[in-house]
Amino acid sequence: MSKIDKRRIIKNVGSSWFSLSTDVAVGIFLSPFILHRLGDAAFGVWILIFSLTGYYGLFDLGIRSSVVRYVSKFTATGDTEDLGKLVNTSIFSYSCVGLLSFLVTAVLSIYVDRIFKIPPELHAVARWLLLMVGASVGLGFPLGVVGGFLDGLQRFDVNNWAGVAANFARAALIVLALHRGLGLLTIAAITVIIPLITSVIRGVIAFHIQPVPFGFKYVDRGTFRMIANYSSATLVIMIATQLKFKSDNVVIATMISATAVTYFSIGSRIVSYAQQVVMALAQNFLPIASQSEATGNMDRLRKVFVAGNRFCALTCFPITATLVILGKSVIEVWVGKRYVATSYPVLLILIFPATLMWAQAASGRVLFGISKHRTWGFVTLSEGIVNLILSIVLVHYFQRAGHGPYYGIYGDALGTAIPLACTMTLFMPWHLCRQLGIRMRTYLREAYVLPLLITAPLVGALLLMRRWFQPHSYPQLALQLLIAAVVYGLGLLWVVASKRAFRVGDLGSEENPVATIDGIDTAVEAYQQDV
Repeated sequence: MSKIDKRRIIKNVGSSWFSLSTDVAVGIFLSPFILHRLGDAAFGVWILIFSLTGYYGLFDLGIRSSVVRYVSKFTATGDTEDLGKLVNTSIFSYSCVGLLSFLVTAVLSIYVDRIFKIPPELHAVARWLLLMVGASVGLGFPLGVVGGFLDGLQRFDVNNWAGVAANFARAALIVLALHRGLGLLTIAAITVIIPLITSVIRGVIAFHIQPVPFGFKYVDRGTFRMIANYSSATLVIMIATQLKFKSDNVVIATMISATAVTYFSIGSRIVSYAQQVVMALAQNFLPIASQSEATGNMDRLRKVFVAGNRFCALTCFPITATLVILGKSVIEVWVGKRYVATSYPVLLILIFPATLMWAQAASGRVLFGISKHRTWGFVTLSEGIVNLILSIVLVHYFQRAGHGPYYGIYGDALGTAIPLACTMTLFMPWHLCRQLGIRMRTYLREAYVLPLLITAPLVGALLLMRRWFQPHSYPQLALQLLIAAVVYGLGLLWVVASKRAFRVGDLGSEENPVATIDGIDTAVEAYQQDV
């Protein structure tokens, strides 16, 4: 690999992690700031509208994944005409999708106050907020082609740094607006306009890096069929993801109230932040799996599967332990003590099945890498449907139990947790082990014994510190987190220095009883060969 390639790898990987950290940091800072300035009801409406328009992601149809795939291919072969057809056809398709999404928004805005339990004083605000966000999402579809185009060019750094700048600009403007006493619609305008400006800037940079011919003559039916064929399996998983993780707030706002969304979202958002950290790691295993399968190296593919999930477990087990033990303090310090009693149980219900998913995050990347994700797509779609039905039933049941005005949110959390836990215990590990010819006992031992062992001292340290004092402020919480990080870091340093983190024993292959998974250089090299 050339020095130029290595510099690009460092820029891409470094910018990705920095972008993720700033995104999470801005979210952690802004959420309580907006909540305390707007109040529970208005904040609940804010979360509801963005959750509702999040369903518009289904209109994506998997086109972006096709853009990434074929931009890489056509730029590598120097095929400017096919590249032009891809970009123009994608923009045209997305423009039609954007128009459709805006029409849906216009109709939905008329009935939003009738569908959801929104306080009367917020009815007009909810309509305008939905129209603003819906219009922004509609415009974002064709502009979103630029992001996929840059990814296909291996210019992740442009996407990431533009996102970082947009995040800081959005945070600064929202803080300024709220300090001046401006309301929900103003911060919504800031939130939706900044990404549109960012997309335009990205477009100018992208098409300067790689010029593309534009014109209606480049909108091609054959190119559209090519895009659709590649994207069909991805669409099923996208639908399932929306049902699994985006339906909760809608169900709660429909059956309980918009205010209840606030209490649910506090616990669920903490889980979401943790998920982003693990998934950012897991995506590196897709290209390695793809290369292993393409070269017929099943022994290496098995080791990618096992070691990848081990790394995910090394990442998520300490996060889960910390949030379970210090979760009350995290919520109190973040948004206030009055939210602890209601939101902490939501955190507990969601985090255990989520940990089962995070610890197997590499499994999904392996399935994508070997093009065996269709079965998983339909299983996870079934899970999403069960999730929605069960959430509705359990919200109704818990409401009737009558242990508080927001008691129904626990039913919704259980409706998400139960199907997810079933999929991650009864399907995912068995399916992967069967696909790759690995014994379940061997997989569990190789992937999870080591992460559990080095997480145990962290759990002991956290429990011991909790007996001494319960953190009630940022300095106190930071002190306990620092001590916990040192304890876990020492264990992690030992397994890395001794190379135990990278070793994978014999998984049934006759060759290479011990192997190591290469670092990020191998991941990116595999990705470049795959595309």
